[in-house]
Amino acid sequence: MEWNVETLSLLSIPLISAIVGWGTNYLAVKMMFYPIEFVGIKPVFGWQGLIPAKRREMAEIEVELVLGKLLSVEELAHRIEPEALTHAIERRLNQVVRRVINDVMQESAPQLWASLPVQGKNLVYKRIENDLPHVVCKMVEDFQHNVREILDIKELVVQQLVSNPELINEIFLTAGAREFPFIVKSGFYFGFLFGLPTMFLWHFYQAWWILPLGGLLVGYLTNWIAIKIIFEPKKPVKIGPLTIQGMFLKRQREVSIVYSDIIERKLITPHNITQIILRGSGSAQLLELIELHVNDAIERYIAVAQPYFALGVGSENFYKMKALAVRLIFDNSEKYLLYASDYANGAMRIGEDLSQRMQALSAAEFEGVLRPAYQQDEWKLIVVGALLGMMAGFAQLYLVFM
Repeated sequence: MEWNVETLSLLSIPLISAIVGWGTNYLAVKMMFYPIEFVGIKPVFGWQGLIPAKRREMAEIEVELVLGKLLSVEELAHRIEPEALTHAIERRLNQVVRRVINDVMQESAPQLWASLPVQGKNLVYKRIENDLPHVVCKMVEDFQHNVREILDIKELVVQQLVSNPELINEIFLTAGAREFPFIVKSGFYFGFLFGLPTMFLWHFYQAWWILPLGGLLVGYLTNWIAIKIIFEPKKPVKIGPLTIQGMFLKRQREVSIVYSDIIERKLITPHNITQIILRGSGSAQLLELIELHVNDAIERYIAVAQPYFALGVGSENFYKMKALAVRLIFDNSEKYLLYASDYANGAMRIGEDLSQRMQALSAAEFEGVLRPAYQQDEWKLIVVGALLGMMAGFAQLYLVFM
């Protein structure tokens, strides 16, 4: 019976090593993504998931390595057809413009506007509404020629990922949907294999440090090897009938599709584009563009009834009226631009193009989709795994063999 207990204790070493390998790899993956916010006492005593903690740097890396090189804002903007965009927003834009006309006239020429009969007001509305498609088309064309000044794709991506850490987690977890579970599972198998030498060494030489050292090596090597298998070798290597390549790189086509889909649906969306051009660093340039075209339109409208209008408004109020009209059109932009979302999404074809271009990347370039964002912190995960493995070795020493 005593011999059986000793044998079972000895055989428990590779089994416990397998559990340690699985546990340290599981924890390493979780520590990459969670917790989303820092838990503990800043700045040292606590932890925040590596990716949420460095989401600004990672968002910038994603832009530089992938989105910035594969998506051109000029190309996307020129896919928008002015006439089609005008048709998409026309109904809502007409409603907004009628409200703007009322507000501007009540502010600038209240008596003139109040004295104008309903038929006269309707003529004003109709005259402007008939001209709106021309104004919008010209504005879209100018936007296309100046899109880089108005729309900063890097600003959009960084802002969205910094304000939504769950989204950057989702992007990485989706792209690595097979690789991260593999890291966890491989820890069990590699842990068992690495536990066998420890078992034989312990059988012949029962020094106290053997089990903690074995646990440390298991925790270190299982993490290190799993990461290497995912990304190495970059290019396919033939070994007899087998072709070996990093797991992530081998799935380039599949990853490109799912990655591009989430970028199109949740990151570079018409809604987010609208928000950044209205509130981002290019909003001043957009306001200037609107001012140019609205002022030009007002000058044309007024030219038709110049004498009558001049008497009712006066030159001083005329300039105030134009400034107020520009501001109201700009402030209400979101109300009508969001109606173009469905059209813009289909016209820009972000997901389709990004997927095709990602599939055409070299293996080294494609590696940049996932790994560089956390590569500089991989050592932290490996060290934590090694320390946890060593602690498990001490626990095994005292609980099983003491």
